[in-house]
Amino acid sequence: MALRELRARLYTSGRATPERRPPVSDPAAAPTDKTRLRRYNWLAQYDRDRINEIIDAGIVCQVGYVIDGAPYVTPTCHWRIGDHVYWHGSSASRMLKAQQKGIPVCFSVTHLDGVVFSRAAFNHNIQYRSVIAFGEAELVEEELKREVLATFTDRLAPGLWDYARPPAEQEWKASKVIRLKLDEVSAKVADGLPEEDAEDLASDRWAGHVPLRLVQGDPVAAPGLDPGIAMPGFVRQFRY
Repeated sequence: MALRELRARLYTSGRATPERRPPVSDPAAAPTDKTRLRRYNWLAQYDRDRINEIIDAGIVCQVGYVIDGAPYVTPTCHWRIGDHVYWHGSSASRMLKAQQKGIPVCFSVTHLDGVVFSRAAFNHNIQYRSVIAFGEAELVEEELKREVLATFTDRLAPGLWDYARPPAEQEWKASKVIRLKLDEVSAKVADGLPEEDAEDLASDRWAGHVPLRLVQGDPVAAPGLDPGIAMPGFVRQFRY
């Protein structure tokens, strides 16, 4: 069997196979030359609701960009409002100073859902959900910055923005918010098991997968906190 054909067989998803590709339900999410999957294209997801679900399920993204000919990838917190994703940082940040000029960026989010063990070493794999988007970064204007940062804070825990001390004027000046319109975007979802050759299926080697998930612990009070200060409801109810 040719290596190319073998690789094409490596990973089949219960969600989507070459014969059952997901429909493009939102023209805005239709694949472009940048977002169309060419390798393992049966894992592609172009449905906008599915893309939004994967973005919203995460807190940390990776943003790729180029400064002075050198590539960078920076992990940062993100949030989505409608057809835009946002991230923020220090006004002195080299990354944000470059991105506010409208440079091309690449935004990605990945969730690791499991590790797949095969009978054959070549077929070991992982289960995951990922989104990648391309476009030009855009600086959020000052009059909108307060609203989008409040949305980010309440995304972490509804009610947190109103509970916490409001930002001081200097803190506002020290922060910038960048956004990216989700025009060129696609998802890739691998949630199945690898196909294996008949001779491997007949072997006495174990195969299967180990599901993975992020587990939160119990809240821990800050050192020196007055024991008389009650834990807010949004902390008790926090779920990730």
